[in-house]
Order: sequence, then structure tokens, then C-alpha cells
Amino acid sequence: MSTVQQPFLTDVQELRRRSREQIEEGAVTSNYGCNIDKTVDILQHALATEILCVLPYTMHAIAAQGIDSESIKATFREHAREEQNHMTRLAERINQLGGQPNFNPDGLISRSATEYGKATNLIEMIKEDLIAERIVIEHYRELIRYFSDNDPTTRILIESILSNEEEHANDMHDLLIAHEGKPFLKS
Repeated sequence: MSTVQQPFLTDVQELRRRSREQIEEGAVTSNYGCNIDKTVDILQHALATEILCVLPYTMHAIAAQGIDSESIKATFREHAREEQNHMTRLAERINQLGGQPNFNPDGLISRSATEYGKATNLIEMIKEDLIAERIVIEHYRELIRYFSDNDPTTRILIESILSNEEEHANDMHDLLIAHEGKPFLKS
């Protein structure tokens, strides 16, 4: 049984014509598979979530006290930098799609999937950060399924961020084990 293979691009001349005609659309081409306004809105919420991940990690890096707090502060600082990188990458994607990234602090908490905690001791800080990471992990997995093949660029971006968030959750879990002496995850 032979199959007829379709050419990669059926009409290069048409592709060139559309690209010239729709130049004002920037990176968004006519075969973009999602609703741009909805995608930008989803990414605005992800951006708010990342902002709300930067802030507690930064606060925890400053306020953590106790035995071994210096090494944990270093982990908090590293995670804050990585969350800031996620924030920047999401903002850049919003911009690529023709949106304006929303960094306005008004409504930040309502746009974010995570919450800003109130931890005052080291163990509670670690727990809050682990909970936030777990929320983000579940949320980003959902977004990956949503974007699927309709927006592979955004999906790949979220996949990359998700991988880093899973590392953060693992780090926080390891810190809890080290400081409480018992694993929370089943072996």
C-alpha cells in the first residue's frame, strides 16, 4: 500500500504573499492555532503567578533564620532568580503575541494561581514554597495540554519552565526531609 506524501509547503508563492500582506501581525501567522486574546490572558495569569513566586523566595532568602539557614537562603535566592527568569520569558512571549505584559501590582493576587504566604520560620517557609511549586506544576501541566500542537512555541516555553519548577519542588522536599527527618513522598 503506497501513500502519497504531501509536500511540506503546498504553495510557497501563497506563503510568501500572505507573509508580506500580514507583516503587521509580527510573529503571529495565519496558521496560529489558538485564540490570541485567550492565550495572552492565560499567559498574563502565568506571569502573575511567577511574580508571586519571585516575591516569597526573595523574602525567604532575606528573612530565613536558624541552623543551616545560610545554605537554605542561597537556595531561596537561586530559586528567586530562576522564577524571575520565568517571569521575563513569559512577558517576552506575551509581547511576541502582541500583548502588553501586565506587571501592575493591582490585582496581582487575583491573577496568580499561587498565594503570598505568611511563614515566619524556616520550616514553614520551605513548606509554603513547596506548596506554591506544586500548584504551579499542576497548573503548567494543564497549560501544556491546552496549548498542545495549537501553539507549540508557548507549549515548549511552559514545558521548559515546568521542568525547572519540578526541580524547585524536589529541592524544597529535600530540605524538608533534611530538617524534619522524614520523607513526605512515598518511595
